[in-house]
Amino acid sequence: MQPSPNAEHILRLARETFDIEAAAIQGLKTSVGESFARVVGLILAIRGRVVVMGMGKSGHIGRKIASTLASTGTPSLFVHPAEASHGDLGMITSADLVLMVSNSGESQEINALLPVLKRLGAPLVALTANGQSTMAAHADAWISTAVEQEACPMNLAPTASTTAQLAMGDALAVALLDARGFKPDDFARSHPGGALGRRLLTHVSDIMRSGADVPQVGMDASFSDLMREMSAKGIGASAVTDAGGRLCGIFTDGDLRRLVETGVDLRNVRAGEVMRPKPFTVGAHALAAEAANLMEERKISSVLVLDEKGVLCGALTSNDLMRAKVI
Repeated sequence: MQPSPNAEHILRLARETFDIEAAAIQGLKTSVGESFARVVGLILAIRGRVVVMGMGKSGHIGRKIASTLASTGTPSLFVHPAEASHGDLGMITSADLVLMVSNSGESQEINALLPVLKRLGAPLVALTANGQSTMAAHADAWISTAVEQEACPMNLAPTASTTAQLAMGDALAVALLDARGFKPDDFARSHPGGALGRRLLTHVSDIMRSGADVPQVGMDASFSDLMREMSAKGIGASAVTDAGGRLCGIFTDGDLRRLVETGVDLRNVRAGEVMRPKPFTVGAHALAAEAANLMEERKISSVLVLDEKGVLCGALTSNDLMRAKVI
């Protein structure tokens, strides 16, 4: 049987790991220099994509770097070096840039591809700890990811070195997105399935109720017709419009309760007499997130939607926003 783990020893190792990896990342600040800026310039100059390569743990890091670049405005993909020598090399063109990730810079699978990549004419960048390596020697530029030690107690398993690679990849992505003027809207377009994407890409017109689903009556509608319309459409309110469809006011469940409390005879009143003028509205082309903010600020559960001419064209409720996962 294995001895029971010592909690104090386990926690000490965890904290040492954090310290070593934090020191590795801090060390990159002093090692990064002109070569980093040159690599950013090389990437900005290409017409194609950044093709990331790496084997083993560096390959896993490479996949993440490629994913981060692609989602922040720099077209990128990961090509496995071993698969590249069996046909996937055809994914790479002279318009691309190859980013090679290897701690030692002596990955056999990548170095075997160097002659072909050089003939292809694609710029080569090495992300490695060894500036004297084969990979760095054949690259057009290299960025150092050297660390003093691994977090592994035996100083063998890639730990601090892969953390440094990952951080350097993030630094490249951040520098590139800034240089490209990458904005939240651009991020949303590459993340349509995420919460930010929904908030920045979903417009009111995409999720609003329209046509016959919009509760509305004319100014001269009877009170009973007004009640029937509110009941049929089920959003607890009805718009009141003129003959041209322009919004004149709104009548809500809350207005009904307040009206009943006054003791007014409701049998002969008209919609135009009991409506509340100047209701809160939102434009059809506004972001759904803006409508959500308005409803939250005004503490209302629905809002009427107007087109560019000021004509009523829809209605939006908090339930509609929740179904669209905007809120």
